[in-house]
Amino acid sequence: MATISDIGVAAAINILTAFAFFIVFAVLRIQPVNDRVYFPKWYIKGLRSSPLGTGAFVGKFVNLDFRSYVRFLNWMPAALQMPEPELIDHAGLDSAVYLRIYLTGLKIFVPIAFLAFTISVPVNWTNNTLEHSNLTYSDLDKLSISNIPTGSCRFWTHLVMAYAFTFWTCYVLKTEYETVAKMRLHFLASENRRPDQFTVLVRNVPPDPDESVSELVEHFFLVNHPSDYLTHQVVYNANVLSQLVNKKKKMKNWLDYYQIKYSRNQARKPSLKTGFLGLWGNRVDAIDHYTSEIERLSREISLERDKIVNNPKSIMPAAFVSFKTRWGAAVCAQTQQTRNPTIWLTGWAPEPRDVYWDNLAIPFVSLALRSLVIAVAFFFLTFFFMIPIAFVQSLANIEGIEKALPFLKPIIEMKVIKSFIQGFLPGIALKIFLIFLPSILMLMSKFEGFISLSGLERRSAARYYIFQFINVFLGSIITGTAFQQLDNFIHQSATQIPKTVGVSIPMKATFFITYIMVDGWAGVAGEILRLKPLIIFHLKNFFMVKTEKDREEAMDPGTLGFNTGEPQIQLYFLLGLVYAVVSPILLPFIIVFFALAYVVYRHQIINVYNQEYESAAAFWPDVHGRIIVAVIVSQLLLMGLLSTKEAAQSTPLLIALPILTIWFHLFCKGRYEPAFVRYPLQEAMMKDTLERAREPNLNLKSFLQDAYRHPVFKGKDDSDSDEAPEEFEKEPGLVPTKRQSRRNTPLPSKQAGSVSSSHREAQDYPLL
Repeated sequence: MATISDIGVAAAINILTAFAFFIVFAVLRIQPVNDRVYFPKWYIKGLRSSPLGTGAFVGKFVNLDFRSYVRFLNWMPAALQMPEPELIDHAGLDSAVYLRIYLTGLKIFVPIAFLAFTISVPVNWTNNTLEHSNLTYSDLDKLSISNIPTGSCRFWTHLVMAYAFTFWTCYVLKTEYETVAKMRLHFLASENRRPDQFTVLVRNVPPDPDESVSELVEHFFLVNHPSDYLTHQVVYNANVLSQLVNKKKKMKNWLDYYQIKYSRNQARKPSLKTGFLGLWGNRVDAIDHYTSEIERLSREISLERDKIVNNPKSIMPAAFVSFKTRWGAAVCAQTQQTRNPTIWLTGWAPEPRDVYWDNLAIPFVSLALRSLVIAVAFFFLTFFFMIPIAFVQSLANIEGIEKALPFLKPIIEMKVIKSFIQGFLPGIALKIFLIFLPSILMLMSKFEGFISLSGLERRSAARYYIFQFINVFLGSIITGTAFQQLDNFIHQSATQIPKTVGVSIPMKATFFITYIMVDGWAGVAGEILRLKPLIIFHLKNFFMVKTEKDREEAMDPGTLGFNTGEPQIQLYFLLGLVYAVVSPILLPFIIVFFALAYVVYRHQIINVYNQEYESAAAFWPDVHGRIIVAVIVSQLLLMGLLSTKEAAQSTPLLIALPILTIWFHLFCKGRYEPAFVRYPLQEAMMKDTLERAREPNLNLKSFLQDAYRHPVFKGKDDSDSDEAPEEFEKEPGLVPTKRQSRRNTPLPSKQAGSVSSSHREAQDYPLL
C-alpha cells in the first residue's frame, strides 16, 4: 500500500532528477563549444556569432568566467522577459499561442486547486470510510471522494464543486478562444506579404483528352475568375526525383567525411566494404567509390528530370493557382467552383514551407480509401496496445507483485526498493512503451495523404490524444482496478462489482501522480538538456565539418513537435479535470508541470526551436475541443461514481452539466471557429487596398512565380537541377483550346494574341 512517505520519496527522486538536468544544462549552455546547440535560433537569424574565434585557446572551448556558473539559473527569468508581441515577431504566432496552452492550464487549475483544497479535501479527510472497508487503499486515498460514506449528504459538496469547476473552465476557455481569435486576425492583417495569401490549391482537375492540365487550369480560371487570376503552377509527381536528390546529398556527406579524413592523414587513403552496412564485400577506395556513385546518381537525376518534363503522366490533376489580390484568392478558396462538387476542388494553399510535396502525387480519388485503411489500422493499434498497458499497471501496485511473486516480498519491502517501484518504475515503463508511437502515427498520417506538415502534425496529434485517452487514461483505470481489486471481485457477489469499480477509480491517483512526475517533470527537464542534438552536433563537428557553412548545417534546432507535445498537455488537462472533484491531490503536481513546462518551452522557443511552418494558430480549435472533451468525460465519470455511492438526490443534477458544456462548445464553435477556417473578405480587401497604396508598382507575378515550384526544381543542389528545366521557368501560356466540341476562351491568349471575334461571341464555357 502506497503511503504519503512513499509518494514523497518518489517526488524527491523526480525533483532531484529534474534539478540535476537543469544543473547540467546550465553548465553546458555557457560553454563556447556548445553555443550552436543551445542558441541555434539566433545563429539562423544571423544575430549571434560563434565565440570559438576569439580569446585564448582554452577559452574557446571552456567558459573561464566563474561568475557565470554562480548565476546558473538566470536563464529562467530571461525566458520570461520577452513580451508576447516581440515573441510573435521573433518566433511566429504558432509558437506564442502554443505557450498559451500552458498558461491556460495554469489559469484553470490554480483557482480550482485553491477551491478544492479549502473545501473538498477537508470534507473528504474528515471521514473513516476506507478504514472500515475491505478495499485496498493508500493514505492519499483518504483525501479523495472514496473516503465519503455511501449515501452521505456530503456529496452535495462535490456536486457544487463540479458546477464551479465547469463554469470556471468554460469561462477561461471562452476568454482564451476570443483572445487567440483576435491574435490570429491581427497577425494575418499585419504580417508581411506571403505567397499563400494569394494562392489556392485546386485538386481533382477533370481529365481532358485534348488539353493538358496546365492549359485546362488556365482556361478555367481565366473564364471563371477573369479579373483576379494571375498565374498557376501545376503539380508534378517528382517523388522519385526527390529520392534520388536526397540520396545524392547523403553520398556527398560521406564523400566530404572521407575527404576530411584523408586530408588529416594523407599517409593512408580511406577504404570501405561495399556490402551491407560495410560489414562485408569487396574493399574499395572510399573517395573513388563515392565519387563514382555521385556521378551515377547525377546521370539518373538528369534522366528522371527529363522524364518528368516530357511525360504528361507526371503531371497530377492539381495546381497551385495564384491571384492578383487576397480578395480574389479568398473568394476562390471559400466557394464551390462548379455544379459538380467533386471536381475543381479549391482550398487555401499551405505556405510553401508547409507543403508536404510527396503527398501531392497521391490521386485525390484514393484518399477516402486510404483514410478507411488507416482508421482500421489505428483501431487495432489502439486496442491491442492494452496488453502491455495492463502489464505495466500491474507494476504500479506493490501488493499485486507480492501476491504474484511472494518470494520477492523481503526485497520489495525495503524502503528504497518500494519507493522506486511505486514512484518511478511504472511511469518509466509506460514511457518506454510509448516512445515509438509518435513515429508510427506520423507514418499513418502520411499514408492518409495530408498535403501539409501542419495537417500531418494535427492529425497525428488527434490520434495520439485518442490513443492516450483509451490506453493511458482509461486503460490505466480499468486494468489497474482489475489487478488491484482482483481478490475482491472473486469473493463478492456480482451486484457489488460496480460499486467496487466506482470506488476504485479515484484510487488510481497514485499511479497518475508518478506518471506526471516522470513524464512531466523529468521529461520537461530532459527536453531543455537536448542531449541527443548535443551528441550529434559534436559528432558531425568532429567528423564532417570543414567550413563554417558545414557547421551551420550540423545544427539541429528542432521544432515544437505539436504532434507529440499537445497530446501530452491534453492528457494533463484530462487528469486534472477528472480528478479535481474526485481526488484533488493530483492538482499540485499538474500545476508544477504547467509552470515548469511554460518556462522551459518559452526558453526553447526564444533560443532553440526553428518552426518549419506558420499556420497562424490554426490548431487552436483542436486544443479547445479536446479540453471540452476532458470536461465532459470528468462529468460523466463523476456521475458514474456517485451512482455507486447511492447519492440519489445529487446525481440527477449532474445531468445538466454535460448538456450545458456541449451548448457552450457549440456557441464557441459558431462564434470563434470561423476565424480559423475562413479568411474574411473584408480583411482581405483592407489589406489589398493598403498594399496598393503603399506599393503601387509591386510586381506580384515575380513574387509568386517560383513560390510553389517543387524544391527539386529550384536548383538548391549544386550539381543536379542547378537550373530548372525550361518547362518550369516559363509561365504556361493560354492557347486556343484544342477541343473540337468546345469553343475557345473569350480572353486573348497570352501566347497567341487575340482569338477571332466569332470565337469570342460564341464562347460558352461549360460547367463541368
